[in-house]
Amino acid sequence: MWRRLQQAWQRRRETRALQRHAIPEALWQLTLWRYPFLAKRSPADQQALRRLCSLFLSEKEFHGAAGFEVSDEVAVAVAAQACLPVLRLGLDWYSGFVGIVMHADEVLAQREVVDEDGIVHHYEEALAGEAMEGGPLMLTWSAIDDEGDALDSDPAEAGVFNVVIHEFAHIIDMRDGVADGVPPLPSGAAREQWLQVLNAEWQAFCEWIEQDLPSPIDAYGCECPEEFFAVASEAFFVAPDALWRAHPGVYQLLSGFFQQDPRA
Repeated sequence: MWRRLQQAWQRRRETRALQRHAIPEALWQLTLWRYPFLAKRSPADQQALRRLCSLFLSEKEFHGAAGFEVSDEVAVAVAAQACLPVLRLGLDWYSGFVGIVMHADEVLAQREVVDEDGIVHHYEEALAGEAMEGGPLMLTWSAIDDEGDALDSDPAEAGVFNVVIHEFAHIIDMRDGVADGVPPLPSGAAREQWLQVLNAEWQAFCEWIEQDLPSPIDAYGCECPEEFFAVASEAFFVAPDALWRAHPGVYQLLSGFFQQDPRA
């Protein structure tokens, strides 16, 4: 009885959220036009994605930094790309944070690192986005706005760049509390299998880049397994055909986890 009441309450809650945050048809079509990898999805996927976007917008709080105005166009552009990775997994994967801080342009973050001799070095790092466990998540509109232009280049020749998918892949990775390129998996055996495939593919990718071979996965993936997972996720959703041709093992790994086959 209690479970049925809870399910009924959840349905009513979702219905209200879908009504309050319904995406106008013109704005939705504009979003699909700006991001062709979304427009290439099946009508059923697009319908499910649009619904998920409305629920996402009802749960998250956008904040504009330094006077930046978060318009409906900006919010829906972020929501559509953020929801694509969890199209089959569900929004619960993003339940660990609420705030999304939007900047107009790149942000200079103050960093420090301690070398082997114990000397602290300070430096500045330009960020297009940053995900932190528990949030908030930071994104820059200039990077998102430029993504449409970047799609004019051949993804098989140059690494894909999509800051929204990249940062939300980090959110998925960190859901178990650790950013290590291994998202939460159903069992220890599944985790071990993932690690075997991921490490082998990562090492092969690093050798690929050392040989100066073209790849849809950005070379930044050589930094560490967690960055490899994030940039590979960008390629998986934005340029699936190119990823399949260059790195079929990576494609199969991500397809199994995200429960999607964008090539279809």
